[in-house]
Amino acid sequence: MENNSVDNDLRLAVLIDADNVPYSYVKEMLEEITRYGTPTIKRIYGDWTQQTVSGWKSCLLVNAITPVQQYSYTYGKNSTDSAMIIDAMDILYSDNVDGFCIVSSDSDFTRLATRLREAGKRVIGIGEKKTPAPFIAACDKFIYLEILKPPAEPPKQQQKKSAQKKSKEKEKEKEPAKKTDNRAGSDGTRKSGLPADVLRLISDSIDIVADDDGWAFLGEIGNLISKKRPDFDPRNYGFMKLSDLIKSSDAFLTDIRVTSGKNVKHIYIKNNI
Repeated sequence: MENNSVDNDLRLAVLIDADNVPYSYVKEMLEEITRYGTPTIKRIYGDWTQQTVSGWKSCLLVNAITPVQQYSYTYGKNSTDSAMIIDAMDILYSDNVDGFCIVSSDSDFTRLATRLREAGKRVIGIGEKKTPAPFIAACDKFIYLEILKPPAEPPKQQQKKSAQKKSKEKEKEKEPAKKTDNRAGSDGTRKSGLPADVLRLISDSIDIVADDDGWAFLGEIGNLISKKRPDFDPRNYGFMKLSDLIKSSDAFLTDIRVTSGKNVKHIYIKNNI
């Protein structure tokens, strides 16, 4: 059984910075949030008199997101930050939610995320890959928008890639199977497959929680990795689950154990030394 950090009973306040998040991800973003809890409050902040946020207007009603008007008092300044922070603190003191989802790529929300976590609330950040590291580190979990929906490609480009893929598959069928080694070398460089820093992150986590025989429960590994790297997500590397990512590398051994529960299996992993 894998730990996917899913808790549908968790009440979440979703606060969106319209100035720093593209509206094209709204559907995928809200679907992702439901994996971590139930969004009981959904608000989006921006100066709705400006053309820069006009794309959001058509998304609000259908997704039941409440717009909050915040005029730009000074040219070139993001006016939504203070409004979001004030509302977040009001919601915190009302004690009606269990966690917050801050949707922004702006580092100005770093202190807010830290304060909410100090109050015992779970904080999930969502933003683009350009999001500064301090804001990412201040969250319990950070999700990159780019992994939620791959950018659409022109039809001609898709046809070209499809033809190239078929050509490569035919070439592979003619070639003898080759054994690959995804483990990081002693110099810490990437040989193939996963990046060396990801392999070390998983390996070190296994060493921390492993039993005397070196085996570690995958759920515990997932929790520990999330605490070390809030932005870690198997989808960043092309895998839907952590177990799929680990199985792709021969740096680790896996053992599926049947439990007393019906159709319940636990996955254990071990460093392949």
